[in-house]
Amino acid sequence: MLINISPVISPELLFVLDKMGHGDDIVLADAFFPADTCNARVIRADGIRIPRLLDGILRLINLDTYVASPLVMMAPVAGDTLDMSVEESYRKVIDAFYPNTPAIERIERFAFYERAKLAFAVVVTGETVPYGNIVLKKGVIPIGHEFQFL
Repeated sequence: MLINISPVISPELLFVLDKMGHGDDIVLADAFFPADTCNARVIRADGIRIPRLLDGILRLINLDTYVASPLVMMAPVAGDTLDMSVEESYRKVIDAFYPNTPAIERIERFAFYERAKLAFAVVVTGETVPYGNIVLKKGVIPIGHEFQFL
């Protein structure tokens, strides 16, 4: 058993986060997302809401600081109303770890699906809010950061 890792991080998710390289994307998808259509590497996190999963993941990886938008969400389809409290709940968690992260970029629905096809993995969550999907781009280790080992 490992300690200091959130219980929402399954062994499979931990393995994928470790295998990802800098610049790789991971999609945190809602419960209705066509994950298996979009990507061959699908991880199930049923019943877990995205803010809680973000909290567990952002303790383990950093976001890419060398791109304009390390965070991407789906833009609403014409005629749909966007509930900004969804993004606000995500930003609250993100900003607790990385307060200087740029604004979340919004891209068109089918462009989001294409991005998911190129992602390292898709995590299907228990999220049920409309337009709740988010892409995280994994970053590099900051310059000057050194690991301390015994």
